Amino acid sequence: MRADEVIIEPILSEKSNIAREQECKKYTFKVDPRANKFEIMSAVKMLFGVNPTSCNVMNVGGKPKMTRGKGGYIKGYRPDWKKAIVTLAKGEQIGAIEGV
Repeated sequence: MRADEVIIEPILSEKSNIAREQECKKYTFKVDPRANKFEIMSAVKMLFGVNPTSCNVMNVGGKPKMTRGKGGYIKGYRPDWKKAIVTLAKGEQIGAIEGV
């Protein structure tokens, strides 16, 4: 799998911004569900030119959603996805996400 296929998008939420601003930089990404920790870390290294020290991965279940159609309410689910939290070496940061 190529590096640009592994990382889908960064997650920029309030909780991920707090983790990013701490001393040990932790960046959160939405990743391909087939990717493992080693593929994610090598993709971050190739795409952003930084040295990740660790990676935590979790599968996030889809939320239930209700939609109203012609025949009444239709119950469905958002798709499941995979989240990775990558910790960088001390003093490094990703300029594309930081806005530098």
